[in-house]
Amino acid sequence: MANHNSNNEANVLHPHITPMSTYLKVAGALFGLTFLTVIAHHFNAQLGAFAAPIAFLIAAVKATFVLLYFMHLKDDTNMNRAIFATGFFFLIVLLLFSVVDIVTRVVEVSPL
Repeated sequence: MANHNSNNEANVLHPHITPMSTYLKVAGALFGLTFLTVIAHHFNAQLGAFAAPIAFLIAAVKATFVLLYFMHLKDDTNMNRAIFATGFFFLIVLLLFSVVDIVTRVVEVSPL
């Protein structure tokens, strides 16, 4: 017989049981967003400068679904959410520094 402890310690693993229907809905949304990405790619020329922001927005929504449901951040503690948010914050800082570096470069003309 399994031993069921009634104490609520912080170190005890409490699994979060998510219904299969939720996983199927999220998977369907991910497939739909992937299909939307393919459609957006076909209209790349018409979207012009908005093509990249739209692609990044779709990717961000897909990443949010994966983080919340498949990585169980929806049911996790605020500390783990803060750790993930900090990682994304520093990723954005890295990308911003890269963009600033590229934009502020001086074009060199070869004397030859």
